[in-house]
Amino acid sequence: MGKDVIIACDFSSAEETLSFLDRFTGRKPFVKIGMELFYSAGPEIVRQIKERGHRIFLDLKLHDIPNTVKKAMAALSSLDVDICNLHAAGGSAMMKAAAEGLTRPDGTRPLLIAVTQLTSIDQKTLENELLIEKPLDRVVMSYAKNAVDSGLDGVVCSPLEAKKVHETCGSSFLTVTPGIRFADSSSDDQKRIMTPAAAKAEGCDYIVVGRVITAASDPVAAYERCCAEFID
Repeated sequence: MGKDVIIACDFSSAEETLSFLDRFTGRKPFVKIGMELFYSAGPEIVRQIKERGHRIFLDLKLHDIPNTVKKAMAALSSLDVDICNLHAAGGSAMMKAAAEGLTRPDGTRPLLIAVTQLTSIDQKTLENELLIEKPLDRVVMSYAKNAVDSGLDGVVCSPLEAKKVHETCGSSFLTVTPGIRFADSSSDDQKRIMTPAAAKAEGCDYIVVGRVITAASDPVAAYERCCAEFID
């Protein structure tokens, strides 16, 4: 899997999502299905989008005791998505159990990646609310190292940390990076952000782009702009 732009389809219904994807005539963008859409439309929306030929990043961020996560991943393994994720903060035992649960009887499984720190978290929040006094980038690197040691395929991190993750965990260890905004876009609730072109320069493997595309007056044009800046 090479570099790509993943559209975050953070819609509240299957109808709205499919209508949005209908606008991409002749194109099958990689899409992210997150909690909002999955909880409202259920597993069937995953099947519908997959049947249309899209690759899917199922972004449910599992975080529970190892046995529960293992069983949840086993249930998700039948959906034929391309990427699943969980929170690295759940620890190595949880991540290893998740990989076991996600693996199908034939030995195959989707890529499994771990969320390091949300892009809405900054150093002040890390220290004052989460009571983690280490520098944010050091925390991210520690979580990434735990993920690679647990047999995972990559991490979700901010684009600011992607280069260092590759240096720490290897060039083949995937970095999936939200927090992408055009230079002329609002940052919304993201705090650690970067443009698509800058993310490319930092070596990000995949960028996840939501409102910059989905809320644009011309989503297809916004998507093509992202691709031009990040891939071309």
